[in-house]
Amino acid sequence: MADGDSGSERGGSSGGGGGGGGGGGGFQHYQREPETQELASKRLDIQNKRFYLDVKQNAKGRFIKIAEVGAGGSKSRLTLSMSVAAEFRDYLGDFIEHYAQLGPSTPEQIAQSSGGDDSGPRRALKSEFLVRENRKYYLDLKENQRGRFLRIRQTVNRGPGFGVGVGGIPGAGLQAGQTIALPAQGLIEFRDALAKLIDDYGGDDEELAGGGGAGAYSELPEGTSIMVDSKRFFFDVGSNKYGVFLRVSEVKPSYRNSITIPFKAWSKFGGAFSRYAEEMKEIQERHRDKMYERRAGEESEGDDVDDD
Repeated sequence: MADGDSGSERGGSSGGGGGGGGGGGGFQHYQREPETQELASKRLDIQNKRFYLDVKQNAKGRFIKIAEVGAGGSKSRLTLSMSVAAEFRDYLGDFIEHYAQLGPSTPEQIAQSSGGDDSGPRRALKSEFLVRENRKYYLDLKENQRGRFLRIRQTVNRGPGFGVGVGGIPGAGLQAGQTIALPAQGLIEFRDALAKLIDDYGGDDEELAGGGGAGAYSELPEGTSIMVDSKRFFFDVGSNKYGVFLRVSEVKPSYRNSITIPFKAWSKFGGAFSRYAEEMKEIQERHRDKMYERRAGEESEGDDVDDD
């Protein structure tokens, strides 16, 4: 794969290999160069942007680098471990479903979400976030005058005392961030490309399999949903390096809340729900009996008055 087809990811690493830094610096660069291998690359053209999805591998395992190249050549990059990439793929499915249910925008909605001008979106139509080790990923479906898009922001906590920030200020570089904006029309294409790379290069990855935890299962139950009044509850079974989990999401037109339940706690949660369901059933029956008794008493008092 040519360098241009990998989002110019290799340009930075090869640029620092000059021999002017002395024999030690050149030897270190020579030692580091083979450590990261590119296994596959996929290019997507969505509207006026190019996106590159590169599968790479180093001593820590396989990972996916996502690069966005704008019309002017500007670049933004995100890094996903294979386990995070699998969760990321599942979240994209949720955003695709939500986007499909939104319907066309009205001028009033656009003005509300963008603050009345084209300066940028404010209110997110849907938001999610992932926290894994020292990285945080924020996913926000937003809208402005140019349309709807998924903004994905990654922040990396470098830790106390790491490096020197801009202008030589110590500690200023504690947290670095990168953001890409994916047009909503390309969500399905992007998700499918990511899923294909995960299927091809993540299935045997020990991090994705979780050391025999999630990887011990060749298939998982399909997700489902139930509607209660104006709310919909989604039940989605997923897996990561920590094992199998159930994500329960409460969705209304204006917000979405989710909790994640590890597989080992399902029986306890199920038992608690069943117990509360039985207790509430008994409470409702007692309440109904009391209402019947009250009504019967009121009717008998009315009969006594009529007799008088």
